[in-house]
Amino acid sequence: MVIAVASGKGGTGKTTIAINLALSLANVHFLDCDVEEPNAHIFLKPEITYAEWVNIPVPKVNEDRCTYCGKCAEVCAYNAIAVIKEKMLLFSELCHGCGGCSLLCPEDAIEEINRPIGILEKGKASSILFTHGKLNLGEALAVPLVRAVKKASPEINPNNNQAISNNQVTIIDVPPGTSCPVIESVKRSDFCLLVTEPTPFGLN
Repeated sequence: MVIAVASGKGGTGKTTIAINLALSLANVHFLDCDVEEPNAHIFLKPEITYAEWVNIPVPKVNEDRCTYCGKCAEVCAYNAIAVIKEKMLLFSELCHGCGGCSLLCPEDAIEEINRPIGILEKGKASSILFTHGKLNLGEALAVPLVRAVKKASPEINPNNNQAISNNQVTIIDVPPGTSCPVIESVKRSDFCLLVTEPTPFGLN
């Protein structure tokens, strides 16, 4: 069973609810998907035993092969590539790593290199399996890191070789709001528990 704990805004007590829900159950895997401001580790105090960088592929142009035809810029929905006369401008912070530019380049002048966006950490807090992500400072692209955190759970990721324990429950601490990282965090959950507060902002 996968339970996502979400809220429409910050400060409602969402993380407190998620942590106490995890502590009250046996056989729990806790995923802190609030990768921009992860804080569940402050309360659970897990012993981190594994860490790895999470990367996205971004384009690197071979200027010797590039004819500046502009097809790569045309296909990029996020304006991460601009072609001005005989100059190629790359904005890797805008790139979502779809690979369209390298696939459609007629001169095969674009290769992909990895750009780290954050770190994934795993550990254990007493009997609770713990996974969270920490997005690099100033990084805007949180969804790939959220996806990497969720892949750590065999209940969510069928390709995860880790065996699922009997009656294991995965608790997801979702980022606040309704942005793309929230949608990615809630995906494939069996239940979504919404935490709110009796204020005008909480109602809205």
